[in-house]
Amino acid sequence: MEIAEDPEFCSMIDRLRDEIENDSGELPPAFTELAATRDPEELHRVLTAPGEPLWAREIAAVTLGLRGDPRAFEPLVLFLNHRDPERCVTAAHALVRLGDPRTARAAAALATNELRVAYALVPVRLLAALRAPESVPALITVLRRRLAPDDPHWRVGLACVEGLGTLGDPRARPALEAALPHPRLGREAERSLARLAP
Repeated sequence: MEIAEDPEFCSMIDRLRDEIENDSGELPPAFTELAATRDPEELHRVLTAPGEPLWAREIAAVTLGLRGDPRAFEPLVLFLNHRDPERCVTAAHALVRLGDPRTARAAAALATNELRVAYALVPVRLLAALRAPESVPALITVLRRRLAPDDPHWRVGLACVEGLGTLGDPRARPALEAALPHPRLGREAERSLARLAP
Protein backbone atom coordinates (compact mmCIF):
# COMPACT_ATOMS: atom_id res chain seq x y z
CA MET A 1 0.00 0.00 0.00
CA GLU A 2 1.26 3.47 -0.88
CA ILE A 3 1.78 5.76 2.11
CA ALA A 4 -0.67 8.30 0.68
CA GLU A 5 -3.33 5.55 0.67
CA ASP A 6 -2.70 4.42 4.24
CA PRO A 7 -5.89 5.26 6.20
CA GLU A 8 -4.04 6.20 9.38
CA PHE A 9 -1.63 8.45 7.47
CA CYS A 10 -4.57 10.19 5.76
CA SER A 11 -6.33 10.59 9.11
CA MET A 12 -3.17 12.14 10.61
CA ILE A 13 -2.85 14.63 7.75
CA ASP A 14 -6.52 15.67 8.14
CA ARG A 15 -6.11 16.01 11.91
CA LEU A 16 -2.94 18.08 11.64
CA ARG A 17 -4.46 20.31 8.94
CA ASP A 18 -7.41 21.04 11.25
CA GLU A 19 -5.09 21.69 14.22
CA ILE A 20 -2.93 24.15 12.29
CA GLU A 21 -5.88 25.99 10.76
CA ASN A 22 -7.62 26.24 14.13
CA ASP A 23 -4.46 27.61 15.76
CA SER A 24 -3.23 30.03 13.11
CA GLY A 25 -6.00 30.20 10.53
CA GLU A 26 -3.52 29.51 7.75
CA LEU A 27 -1.81 26.37 6.50
CA PRO A 28 1.92 26.91 5.86
CA PRO A 29 3.17 25.87 2.39
CA ALA A 30 5.68 23.56 4.11
CA PHE A 31 2.80 21.43 5.37
CA THR A 32 1.67 20.28 1.92
CA GLU A 33 5.27 19.80 0.79
CA LEU A 34 6.19 17.70 3.82
CA ALA A 35 3.02 15.60 3.60
CA ALA A 36 4.00 14.65 0.04
CA THR A 37 7.73 14.14 0.75
CA ARG A 38 9.04 10.60 0.48
CA ASP A 39 12.76 11.49 0.57
CA PRO A 40 14.06 9.76 3.71
CA GLU A 41 16.96 12.18 4.15
CA GLU A 42 14.68 15.22 4.06
CA LEU A 43 12.32 13.53 6.53
CA HIS A 44 15.22 12.68 8.84
CA ARG A 45 16.46 16.27 8.61
CA VAL A 46 13.05 17.47 9.83
CA LEU A 47 13.26 15.07 12.77
CA THR A 48 16.68 16.25 13.85
CA ALA A 49 16.64 19.98 12.99
CA PRO A 50 16.06 22.35 15.92
CA GLY A 51 12.91 24.43 15.97
CA GLU A 52 10.71 22.25 13.75
CA PRO A 53 7.03 22.36 14.80
CA LEU A 54 5.37 19.32 16.35
CA TRP A 55 3.23 18.68 13.26
CA ALA A 56 6.34 18.52 11.06
CA ARG A 57 8.07 16.08 13.36
CA GLU A 58 4.97 13.88 13.49
CA ILE A 59 4.62 13.75 9.70
CA ALA A 60 8.32 12.95 9.32
CA ALA A 61 8.34 10.24 12.01
CA VAL A 62 5.19 8.53 10.75
CA THR A 63 6.27 8.65 7.10
CA LEU A 64 9.68 7.18 7.93
CA GLY A 65 8.02 4.54 10.11
CA LEU A 66 5.65 3.51 7.35
CA ARG A 67 8.66 3.27 5.03
CA GLY A 68 10.41 0.94 7.48
CA ASP A 69 13.23 3.37 8.28
CA PRO A 70 14.69 2.52 11.73
CA ARG A 71 15.54 6.18 12.38
CA ALA A 72 11.81 6.67 13.07
CA PHE A 73 11.81 4.38 16.10
CA GLU A 74 12.70 6.81 18.90
CA PRO A 75 10.51 9.70 17.66
CA LEU A 76 7.59 7.30 17.25
CA VAL A 77 8.02 6.01 20.80
CA LEU A 78 7.89 9.62 22.03
CA PHE A 79 4.63 10.11 20.13
CA LEU A 80 3.33 6.81 21.56
CA ASN A 81 3.79 8.41 24.99
CA HIS A 82 2.08 11.68 24.02
CA ARG A 83 -0.85 13.00 26.05
CA ASP A 84 -2.94 13.28 22.85
CA PRO A 85 -4.48 9.83 22.23
CA GLU A 86 -4.82 10.41 18.49
CA ARG A 87 -1.08 10.96 18.20
CA CYS A 88 -0.52 7.77 20.19
CA VAL A 89 -2.75 5.76 17.83
CA THR A 90 -0.94 7.06 14.74
CA ALA A 91 2.45 6.31 16.30
CA ALA A 92 1.36 2.78 17.25
CA HIS A 93 0.22 2.14 13.68
CA ALA A 94 3.55 3.32 12.29
CA LEU A 95 5.49 1.27 14.87
CA VAL A 96 3.67 -1.90 13.83
CA ARG A 97 4.55 -1.21 10.20
CA LEU A 98 8.14 -0.33 11.16
CA GLY A 99 8.67 -3.77 12.68
CA ASP A 100 11.55 -2.72 14.94
CA PRO A 101 12.38 -5.46 17.47
CA ARG A 102 12.68 -2.82 20.23
CA THR A 103 9.02 -1.82 19.92
CA ALA A 104 7.55 -4.39 22.31
CA ARG A 105 10.04 -3.54 25.05
CA ALA A 106 9.28 0.16 24.70
CA ALA A 107 5.51 -0.45 24.69
CA ALA A 108 5.81 -2.65 27.78
CA ALA A 109 7.81 0.04 29.60
CA LEU A 110 5.17 2.66 28.78
CA ALA A 111 2.23 0.39 29.64
CA THR A 112 3.64 -0.63 33.03
CA ASN A 113 4.72 2.87 34.10
CA GLU A 114 2.16 3.57 36.81
CA LEU A 115 2.98 7.28 36.74
CA ARG A 116 1.75 7.35 33.11
CA VAL A 117 -1.21 4.99 33.49
CA ALA A 118 -3.60 7.64 32.15
CA TYR A 119 -1.79 7.33 28.80
CA ALA A 120 -1.32 3.54 28.82
CA LEU A 121 -4.33 2.53 26.70
CA VAL A 122 -2.60 2.66 23.31
CA PRO A 123 0.64 0.95 24.47
CA VAL A 124 -1.51 -1.83 25.97
CA ARG A 125 -3.34 -2.32 22.68
CA LEU A 126 -0.04 -2.19 20.81
CA LEU A 127 1.34 -5.00 22.98
CA ALA A 128 -1.62 -7.20 22.08
CA ALA A 129 -1.15 -6.45 18.38
CA LEU A 130 2.59 -7.20 18.48
CA ARG A 131 2.21 -10.67 20.04
CA ALA A 132 5.77 -10.33 21.33
CA PRO A 133 7.36 -12.22 24.25
CA GLU A 134 6.97 -9.06 26.38
CA SER A 135 3.23 -8.78 25.66
CA VAL A 136 1.62 -11.27 28.06
CA PRO A 137 3.76 -10.49 31.16
CA ALA A 138 3.26 -6.75 30.70
CA LEU A 139 -0.51 -7.06 30.19
CA ILE A 140 -0.83 -9.28 33.27
CA THR A 141 1.13 -6.75 35.35
CA VAL A 142 -1.04 -3.85 34.22
CA LEU A 143 -4.28 -5.79 34.68
CA ARG A 144 -3.44 -6.78 38.27
CA ARG A 145 -3.01 -3.07 39.11
CA ARG A 146 -6.42 -2.21 37.69
CA LEU A 147 -8.52 -4.70 39.68
CA ALA A 148 -9.78 -2.34 42.39
CA PRO A 149 -13.52 -1.79 41.70
CA ASP A 150 -13.13 1.99 41.91
CA ASP A 151 -9.97 2.22 39.78
CA PRO A 152 -10.35 5.29 37.54
CA HIS A 153 -8.29 3.68 34.76
CA TRP A 154 -10.57 0.68 34.27
CA ARG A 155 -10.51 1.18 30.48
CA VAL A 156 -6.81 0.31 30.56
CA GLY A 157 -7.70 -2.82 32.51
CA LEU A 158 -10.39 -3.68 29.98
CA ALA A 159 -7.87 -3.34 27.15
CA CYS A 160 -5.58 -5.74 29.05
CA VAL A 161 -8.39 -8.25 29.44
CA GLU A 162 -9.24 -8.03 25.74
CA GLY A 163 -5.58 -8.27 24.74
CA LEU A 164 -4.96 -11.32 26.91
CA GLY A 165 -7.96 -13.01 25.35
CA THR A 166 -6.63 -12.23 21.89
CA LEU A 167 -3.20 -13.62 22.77
CA GLY A 168 -4.74 -16.77 24.29
CA ASP A 169 -1.78 -17.52 26.57
CA PRO A 170 -2.70 -19.75 29.54
CA ARG A 171 -0.35 -17.75 31.80
CA ALA A 172 -3.09 -15.11 31.85
CA ARG A 173 -5.62 -17.41 33.56
CA PRO A 174 -5.00 -16.31 37.21
CA ALA A 175 -5.15 -12.60 36.36
CA LEU A 176 -8.29 -13.04 34.26
CA GLU A 177 -9.94 -15.11 36.99
CA ALA A 178 -9.11 -12.34 39.46
CA ALA A 179 -10.89 -9.89 37.12
CA LEU A 180 -14.16 -11.88 37.06
CA PRO A 181 -15.73 -10.11 40.08
CA HIS A 182 -14.86 -6.66 38.73
CA PRO A 183 -18.04 -4.78 37.77
CA ARG A 184 -16.59 -3.45 34.51
CA LEU A 185 -14.07 -6.14 33.59
CA GLY A 186 -15.84 -9.34 34.61
CA ARG A 187 -17.89 -10.02 31.49
CA GLU A 188 -14.94 -9.52 29.12
CA ALA A 189 -12.70 -11.55 31.46
CA GLU A 190 -15.12 -14.45 31.13
CA ARG A 191 -14.95 -14.22 27.35
CA SER A 192 -11.17 -13.99 27.39
CA LEU A 193 -10.84 -17.01 29.68
CA ALA A 194 -12.82 -19.05 27.16
CA ARG A 195 -10.24 -18.14 24.50
CA LEU A 196 -7.16 -19.31 26.43
CA ALA A 197 -5.22 -22.32 25.26
CA PRO A 198 -5.77 -25.33 27.54
